[in-house]
Order: sequence, then C-alpha cells, then structure tokens
Amino acid sequence: MQFLLRRRTLRTLALAAALAACGDAQREGAGAAPPDTPGVTPPAAPALRGVVAPAADAPQDGQWRMASRDYAGSRFAAQDEIRNENVSGLREAWSFSTGVVRGHEAAPLVVGSTLYVVAPFPNTLYALDLAQPGAPMKWRYDPPVEPAAQGVACCDVVNRGAAFDDGAVFYATLDGQAVAVEADTGEERWRTQLGDVNKGETITMAPIVVKGKLLVGNSGGELGVRGWLQALDVRTGAVVWRAFSTGPDADVRIGPDFRPHYESERGRDLGVTTWPPDAWRIGGGNVWGWLTYDPELDLVYHGTGNPGPWNPDQRPGDNKWTSAIFARRPDDGRAIWAYQWTPHDEHDYDGINESLVLDLPWNGAVRKVLVHPERNGYVYVLDRATGEVLAADAFAPVTGSTGVDLVTGRLQVVPEKKTGTGKLVREICPAAPGAKDWSPAAFSPRTGLVYMPVNNLCMDFEGMEVSYIAGTPYVGANVRMYAGPGGHRGELAAWDPVARRAVWRIQERFPVWSGVVATGGDLVFYGTMDGWFKAVDARSGELRWSHQTGSGIIGQPISYRGPDGKQYVAVLSGVGGWAGAVVAAQLDVRDPTAALGFVNAMQDLPRHTTRGGALHVFALP
Repeated sequence: MQFLLRRRTLRTLALAAALAACGDAQREGAGAAPPDTPGVTPPAAPALRGVVAPAADAPQDGQWRMASRDYAGSRFAAQDEIRNENVSGLREAWSFSTGVVRGHEAAPLVVGSTLYVVAPFPNTLYALDLAQPGAPMKWRYDPPVEPAAQGVACCDVVNRGAAFDDGAVFYATLDGQAVAVEADTGEERWRTQLGDVNKGETITMAPIVVKGKLLVGNSGGELGVRGWLQALDVRTGAVVWRAFSTGPDADVRIGPDFRPHYESERGRDLGVTTWPPDAWRIGGGNVWGWLTYDPELDLVYHGTGNPGPWNPDQRPGDNKWTSAIFARRPDDGRAIWAYQWTPHDEHDYDGINESLVLDLPWNGAVRKVLVHPERNGYVYVLDRATGEVLAADAFAPVTGSTGVDLVTGRLQVVPEKKTGTGKLVREICPAAPGAKDWSPAAFSPRTGLVYMPVNNLCMDFEGMEVSYIAGTPYVGANVRMYAGPGGHRGELAAWDPVARRAVWRIQERFPVWSGVVATGGDLVFYGTMDGWFKAVDARSGELRWSHQTGSGIIGQPISYRGPDGKQYVAVLSGVGGWAGAVVAAQLDVRDPTAALGFVNAMQDLPRHTTRGGALHVFALP
C-alpha cells in the first residue's frame, strides 16, 4: 500500500509541476467543425499528457481482471516486451475455437495462470490453462439459458465480457441472468434472473464489481424495454438496489443529493414530465454499455441508451433520462448528477459509450475529468465531480448538430435534420450507430492520447407510426445507411483530449467495430471487420504488423504476461454484432433496410470475410 500511494503521489506531483510549462492551450466554446482530412496524418506534438486517475488505476501486474482492465476504462497494458522495433516478429502462439459462429465482442480475462473467455449465446464460459502448452481447457461452464432470447436480441447474440473478483468470474447471459462461477473449479456459485425475455429484455454488457456489488444493466430499447442498472451482492446474488433510467425520481434513485450542473437537468420527476403520459414505461434508456468508477469520489459512471421508439413524433419532450450519463453511489445507487448528451434523441445515438476516468492538465490546473467519445460525434470532457461540460469537439463528420453550448450544456441541433412521421431526411451524419459505437477506446499515459474506433457512416431516415406490443420490435423508422465523406466506412483515430484534436487517423474499409488496447511498448492493437489484427505505432499511426484471422474482428484485444514471463496479445475473431449481422445472421444483401438499415452500408462485407469464432493469442518467438 505504501508503494501504491507513493506512486500515485509522484504521478500527481509530476503532472502538476509540468503545468507551469504547459500554458493555457484550451480553446473557448465547442463546435462541430469537421476534423482534419481522414488518413494517416503526420503526428503533431501532443499537449502535456494526462494520467489515468490514480485511484481508478489497477496494478500493472500483467493480469486482466475486467473487460476494461481497470476502473478507469484505460485498456492500457504497461508490458513493453513487444515494441515497434520487434513487433514484426509477432507470431500466433495458439488459438482456441468457441464452437459458435456469431458475433464475438468479449474481452478475455487473465487471472494468475488462467484465461477466461465468454462466448456469444449460449454464453459458455471457458477457462484455459496458460501454464500448459497450447492452453488446454481446464473447465467449461454452460449456464441454463432460454433459447427465446435469440429472437428478441436487437443486434446479434453477443456478449461483451466478464469480471473477476472474490475468487469468482461474474458475467451475464443473453436471457437476462447474472451468474457467478468459481474461478478455480467452474462450479456455479449463484445465478440470478434479472430480465424477462417475454418483454424483450436481454443482457449483452460486461458487468463490473464495485465494493462487493456486481453492477449489471439491460438491453432492449428497440423493443420498448425500460432501462435499468442493478447491483447484486457478489457473495449471494441477491439484488441490493435497482435504478431505472426513466420514470419518477424514486425509481431513478434521484433524491436530495442529486445536484446536476445544468438547469435543464433540475426539476422534479423529469423522467416522467419530459415524456407523453406513460411513454416512459416503454421508453428505453437501457444500460448496455460501459461502466467506470472513481474510488476517490466514490462515483460509478454509466450511460443510458436511446429512447423508444426511434420515431421522435411519438415521444415529444427531452425524454429524460435516455441518451444520458449518470454518476451514482455504488452503495445504494443514489444519483449524484446526470447529464443528457442528446435530449430528445432523434437518431438513435444512445449514450452508453465508455467514459475514461483521467486527470488532465486543464487551464493551468490538474482537473478530474471524464473523457467520453459520444455517438453523436463529439468527444466530451466533463468534470467528473459535477457533470460540467468542459469541452465537446467533433471527431467525425457531423450534419445533425452544430456543437454544444457550454453555458447550457445543450446540443445545438440542425432543424433541417430533425426527423418525424412520414418525413424523409437525407444525409444525417453520423448514422444511427454513431460516429463511435460501443467499441471501447484506449488511453496511453505514455502518449496522452485516446485511441478511438470510428464509424464514418451517414443515413437517410424516415419516421413511421408504430404500436407497442411486448417482446416485438418497437422502432418506427425506415433507415438506410451508407459510407460517409471519403467513401471509407471506418477509422482508428488518436485523439489528444488536452489539445482537443486528432493527432493521426487511419482509414479502414469497414467500420472499426473492435476494441483497442494500448501498451507500454508504444503500440496500439485493434482489429478490422475483414479479419485483420493490426499493431500500429502509438505516436505516429504507422502500421507495424498485421495478421489475418479467419473471420472479422469485433472483439476487444488485451495484453497480458503469461506464466512464462512473456508478453502476449489476445483477441477474439468472429464477425457479427450490428455491423456484421449481414454475415453472422446471413441476411439478404438485397434488402437495404435489414439490420435496421446497416446492411445497406455493408453489402460487400460477405465478400471479405466469413463467419467464425476463435480466440487468437500472439507472442514473440
């Protein structure tokens, strides 16, 4: 403990001392000016780099205990054996087939000499022995799952990962269960049913454990499911508290401690009054994305999903608290503050992306912030104690808004891009998956840069009337997506959150739907939907290594240190998810509206990859 405190103190002092030389490089206001022309651009010297918030960091011991590696969501591994100078020698050390050929979005876990991986539905959990050649299976756990869940899953039968704590592996199943499995034996500790598939509830997110509680949220906004986050006792599986995203303040766990920064977020029962009567009961706001935590402030941060239905004419008002972010106390779920990224979300932008817990130099001081690349096209920097927006800058082409008013916190929408019943609106950028979807970014304290998967997609959108029937689609829109400016559909971008601009960009044929990991060897690893796993220079974006797998990559790469002391990099391949549904679900490419309009943008994907499901692990010889 003394060493840990000393390390944190030194990091904080170093950051503060360097501020004197930094100067005030911040720009005033926030706008939607398009970023620099995409492509691999020459690197510019970043501003003074920040650090992962020390209290939210995790020991750099070579293990990977949660999907995001640490509470801060950094996805940074300090191992530096694999570097720019030798990464060209990286070879596949071994692989493991999951036996499932749907979308593989999970991050593996590594604890001690065991690697754990969760497959898509039926959500088998595998434990692989890293101490043995080829990492043979130690055990597998097959939860009893409801097959009907496959029919109500919005966007493939994916699972985004697990968490290790208290000697167990915790994860959720597609049919709405949370499970705890003994890490050594594979025996079930407990299993708790949280969702109802008959209503369309599913779970795809990766939970986290905070202060002895497992935090799990639901999916199903496209079926009129009301969003929630629940906390379970890790020892027993008993539900400790539940916070809804819509409805009366008591349901949302808003009380006297709730002090949002902006006037528009204050008022009684806004989760009801900003909706038509009873529409909040089927209004979405699901918690299906990433959670982070600051132990120093004792706040859990989580986003909420889109309002339902997609047709905004059926739900006039701000539709709180959808497409928003909450800061909550983990002990009882009390909301401390909230901020709505996209009030009255008309384009399915959600708000569930990761919020990185960082300490950054800001106007001559060290500021405790959240860095959040949002689907609406802006990288937000928020004060994580209050929810104040310090900056919001476009990182992709944006036509639906012109920026964020930093006085009111309000997104400035373009009236011509507002949608509605029978109204066809063209060239809305970004498209419904956002400028960046769930695919998590990484932050390197060595470079001070955030490495973000980017979608370059636009859409045509027409609203239509839809009726709610439990367990059936509740969308109310015809959508057709297509490539954005430049014709490429994805990028990997290195973003400087202090200078508020992109340092370099790499164009990709398809949306970058994988996660990212940054390493101490100044490398960034990510995958492409046509099956390439790549390593690029963290400072310049130059490609240093690539390897083609049998299926497109939408999984989250990790880096760990094996029992033999070597550094390894691992990733799941297996195309699918919303972007890859055309392949995973074998959809008809002639139907441009399939997969809620995503197929129109991905008609050529079947020519570049095939279905699959395997873990690939790489190391130097």
